[in-house]
Amino acid sequence: MDRYHRQIIMPEVGAVGQDKLKAASVLVIGAGGLGCPALSYLTAAGIGTIGIVDGDCVDLSNLHRQVLYQTKDVGKPKSETAAKRLKALNPNVLFHAYPTCLDTDNALEIMTPYDIVLDGTDNFPARYLINDACLLLDKVNVFASVFRFDGQLTVFNYRYDDGTYGPNYRDLYPAPPAADSVPSCAEGGVLGVLPGIMGALQAAEAIKILLGIGDPIVGRMMILDTLHGETRYMSFKKRPEHWNGNKQIIVEKLIDYDLFCSDYQNTSSQRNNTMIKEVNVSELKEMMDNNEDFQLIDVREPYEAEIAEMGGKLIPMGELLDRVDEISKDKKVVVHCRSGARSASVIQMLQDRFDYDNLYNLKGGILAWADQIDTSLEKY
Repeated sequence: MDRYHRQIIMPEVGAVGQDKLKAASVLVIGAGGLGCPALSYLTAAGIGTIGIVDGDCVDLSNLHRQVLYQTKDVGKPKSETAAKRLKALNPNVLFHAYPTCLDTDNALEIMTPYDIVLDGTDNFPARYLINDACLLLDKVNVFASVFRFDGQLTVFNYRYDDGTYGPNYRDLYPAPPAADSVPSCAEGGVLGVLPGIMGALQAAEAIKILLGIGDPIVGRMMILDTLHGETRYMSFKKRPEHWNGNKQIIVEKLIDYDLFCSDYQNTSSQRNNTMIKEVNVSELKEMMDNNEDFQLIDVREPYEAEIAEMGGKLIPMGELLDRVDEISKDKKVVVHCRSGARSASVIQMLQDRFDYDNLYNLKGGILAWADQIDTSLEKY
């Protein structure tokens, strides 16, 4: 009563509601920027059982937004470190740490015991996997995403009192985006407090659903713009072709989601007749050692080049259209960025709009170069 007094005195919660939270179980997939605040507030609220899925270890670059961890935790498994820290916050909660990445083989087994799933991941294969597993297991999926100053929040696969369902992730995004068209937070950046806000909102939605109070954000996407202090909502509906009455008909079993996303992206490229050619870092090193006549283009931002660079002409992605004439059409051109995502998008655009046929994407970008060729380069 002392611990939860401020919560229990609210008429929407009360002692009965607190008992519901005590009996509830929530699985948080991803103990990163979104997962850390969500886990903290679910723990403080008194959720009885919390699962934490994350196969990564704490990195120094995580600490500006993943506030469950300390500098001394760098190199430690996130799931186990988070569980230990949260147990100190509330010893009444039972924690299950899963120091692994969710995949097709383990998803159903891990997710089955839990009432609600929170998606704190940052890649499309994981999001489709979580969505499809929730559909098969009839689980609510509380979703959020962040990028730079913008956050998104919604609730997927919510079951109304009359037994009907709200939309799911595939209703909103029936197919993955075009190949490498969406940069990750590692490439585009994120305001450190933003995932704190969005993860806390995920926890709020989960608590509302478990208590059966308020209006969950279903069939609406909340979009938060922290740069301009604006919040707006985008409505979306179930796609009729995905449903037969009240039964979803698009997911029969889990699949290989990395292959699913890459197959769709490759098909998209084939439709444009612009397949992207690649070279790996070993091949690029051999080209350099043999003094081959080629051009190396870096499409990162200037601040990234200040941290680590491997030579070549710097043409940031945002300046590309004004500097196309600086890119040769007469010899092989290798384009690189941090991981290969932005450079692939640049090549796609140059091939589609300017008829280039001599462009090669550096597979893995400068990260692969730092791993395999020049280990003295600083990673970021």
